[in-house]
Amino acid sequence: MNLQKELDILLDNIGRSGTVPQLVLHACCAPCSSYVLEYLSRHFAIIIGWYNPNVFPEDEHSLRFDALSDMLGKMVFANPVELVRLPYEPDAFIAAIRGLEGEPEGGARCKICFRLRLEQTAKLAAHRGAEYFSTTLSVGPRKNAALLYKIAGEIAEEHGVAALPGDFKKRGGYARSVEISREMGIYRQNHCGCIYSAQRIENSSCADSDD
Repeated sequence: MNLQKELDILLDNIGRSGTVPQLVLHACCAPCSSYVLEYLSRHFAIIIGWYNPNVFPEDEHSLRFDALSDMLGKMVFANPVELVRLPYEPDAFIAAIRGLEGEPEGGARCKICFRLRLEQTAKLAAHRGAEYFSTTLSVGPRKNAALLYKIAGEIAEEHGVAALPGDFKKRGGYARSVEISREMGIYRQNHCGCIYSAQRIENSSCADSDD
């Protein structure tokens, strides 16, 4: 499936209908959210769900939330954008990935982390009566958009909310997120947030965000 093509068709149909459906969008961080919000807010009324129990420590979690909140205050949107801060639950993340601590980046541990965050996003979407839910995670150049959409599709069936297709790194999405971040002086982290990712960064020369 070409996720971007699927999204193009969906957005064209929405435009023809003259409606503004509601989308609950999981935000992994401010930089990744910047482009996705710029792009999707033209078509949807967006509720941002901030749920990232993987981010460690709590000070980093708060720093990333504050960066997102500050960015929203600087951006102008065609349709309403609301930020919802869901509880910080690091114990839920630790319990979910127990036994997978040594997995390589992008492996089984990350799949479970994706599911954990998308599950809460779908629950929020169902609670708010939104038509769609999605995540900004696919902006990351090493994030598997097809896998994210597969997981979201499985969750969608459980909660009765449609998973929005899309690979937001496409068409210069990642580059645009970097550009917006620099223009606005947005805090840009250098790893996805979990302690295992941070350890990987400490042992490598990677210096750019991938979440």
